[in-house]
Amino acid sequence: MSLSEVDRALLQRCLDQAPRAWQDFVDRFLGLVVHVANHTAQSRGLTIDMATRDDLVADVFLTLVAGDYAVLRRFRRNSSLATYLTVVSRRVIARRLTQSAAEVSASGQSSNGQAGGEGNGHHESDISRIDDREEIQQLMMRLDSTEANVVRMYHLEGKSYDEISRAVGMSLNSVGPVLSRARDKMKNGRG
Repeated sequence: MSLSEVDRALLQRCLDQAPRAWQDFVDRFLGLVVHVANHTAQSRGLTIDMATRDDLVADVFLTLVAGDYAVLRRFRRNSSLATYLTVVSRRVIARRLTQSAAEVSASGQSSNGQAGGEGNGHHESDISRIDDREEIQQLMMRLDSTEANVVRMYHLEGKSYDEISRAVGMSLNSVGPVLSRARDKMKNGRG
């Protein structure tokens, strides 16, 4: 699908910083970015609360306006604007989810699973993410080392099947079945 005239005009208005252009842009694509946030988290086996989702969506829009709309200026206009924004959104959100998982892991290890500082200084969602991370770590203990490594790289680090294949030294076609078996073991271990 090619760039529609409506989106072409909206994009140009944003780049020209016309009045209300950014508000119109956000109104048009907010639903898309919310969907991408939900789908990206779900595809990584994560459940996110509304506050986390809103933070992810805000990160996407901040990325779009950064550097005088640098990301939008790089759009080559050989696809629909929605397709381009989906790719950009997924990358921003996946990176943020990976960073959040690493931060939660680091804070969980440094404070032995307790939220650091005064209890009233932390949001409920921060605490629930630490609890989720601890649960994931417990479930991963049921896996053999290769399975745990593949799950960690795919779900927590956001690596592709190809990257995992090269890092672990297994065939590309084996990564999916290993992930599937590991997920089954983790689900069966939950009850």
